[in-house]
Amino acid sequence: MAKPASRQQLVDYCLRRLGAPVLEINVDDDQVDDLVDDALQYFQERHFDGVERMYLKYVITQDDIDRGSAQVPGGTDLVTTDSISTEGNTYRWYESGNYIQIPDSVIGVEKIFKFDTSSISGGMFSIKYQLFLNDLYYFNSVELLQYAMVKSYLEDIDHLLTTDKQLRFNKRQNRLYLDIDWGAQAAGNVIVLDCYRILDPNTFTNVYNDSFLKLYLTALIKKQWGQNLSKFKGVKLPGGIEMNGGEILQQAESELSDIKARMASEYELPPYDFIG
Repeated sequence: MAKPASRQQLVDYCLRRLGAPVLEINVDDDQVDDLVDDALQYFQERHFDGVERMYLKYVITQDDIDRGSAQVPGGTDLVTTDSISTEGNTYRWYESGNYIQIPDSVIGVEKIFKFDTSSISGGMFSIKYQLFLNDLYYFNSVELLQYAMVKSYLEDIDHLLTTDKQLRFNKRQNRLYLDIDWGAQAAGNVIVLDCYRILDPNTFTNVYNDSFLKLYLTALIKKQWGQNLSKFKGVKLPGGIEMNGGEILQQAESELSDIKARMASEYELPPYDFIG
């Protein structure tokens, strides 16, 4: 099938690209399964079409608050305790449990929408609300430039008084650390996470038909084929045919190098500039 819509159809497509069934592709099924997993992981972590931007909602529980508010005394209520003993001295390091567990499908976190506790922008008695309410009926006589400047000024004040909350995230931990005052939170509070989640190919089957994924997986299988045949270098087959797995391996490595270069230049999201 020219448009694979399942895992097996993708494998069959790649094997046909390599010459099957005319040629025997000397790669074991388990090896192919591993290569499909590797190709999907690379596609989901690097390709801009391998992820979707999501806004996930999380409800804070009392367990989260208790874990995030853990104190040092005694060390009994902390998540991790490390001790280093040297030259007769003991140094103890403590880590608070100020994190929430993130689904394994989330591979990147941009930010959390900040807790709106500002008197400038929160509630019907906020300055913004009152300013808009009082000026609404006089828009014909109010300069929009002045109104925009006032709103920008209020935003600056809001930014200084209620800064964005700091967070730390590592994909291999699946933990989102929130450096906030957990004691000021209440069970039932909701936070909204701005993140990137991988596309599940079993749900979105068009992933299997992605042109880059098909090309990359074909090159991976070709490389494995060359590695498998390399041990038979110089072996003569009936009819005088000689196996040359090394050449297949070399071709596959060159193709993979070109494919990864294209990934970096054409398919990856560009890195953000750091200023300061």
